[in-house]
Amino acid sequence: MKSVEEQLSTYKSVHLNQTNIKTHFVGIPLIIWAIMVWLSLVVLPITVIGSFPTTLAMVIFTFVLVYYFLLNINLAIGQLVFLLPTLFSAHLVSQMPNAGWIAAAVFFVGWVFQFIGHYYEKAKPAFVDDLNQLLIGPLFIMAEVFFMLGALKSLDKIVTKKAIDKRRIFENNRKEPIPAEL
Repeated sequence: MKSVEEQLSTYKSVHLNQTNIKTHFVGIPLIIWAIMVWLSLVVLPITVIGSFPTTLAMVIFTFVLVYYFLLNINLAIGQLVFLLPTLFSAHLVSQMPNAGWIAAAVFFVGWVFQFIGHYYEKAKPAFVDDLNQLLIGPLFIMAEVFFMLGALKSLDKIVTKKAIDKRRIFENNRKEPIPAEL
């Protein structure tokens, strides 16, 4: 398994433009929420928490959180704080008529934000080369929150340096100028 530094630096290498990062702060949570709504529509024939129905969203959420804890405990705790209310609200919406269509609309809007950001970045999304980066996107957003708050400074320094180095290699292979923000 690749380290959190390696995973985040790969993701950040195509997310250095501040406009792109801002669009991801909107797009990624929308996409996560929509996926959780869809997965909440699948109720499993087991009960884990009292009479609360167990959904596929809860199972996948648990596995993703375990993965995040293996990568970085601080970021995983941050994700837990974000994802629990997201999971709960997705479950509530999944009980509504047309929940799947609501999720589809939100999912679409989330991806619009993502692609607008990459227009400004002038780089393809990270998942194009590595599908695992779809799981790292939410962790990247959480890491950016920590970094903005002045936490995990050593991780920020390592990730940013590696990301810039990876981006320079990418840009040199592409023969286009590196964005001025680097």
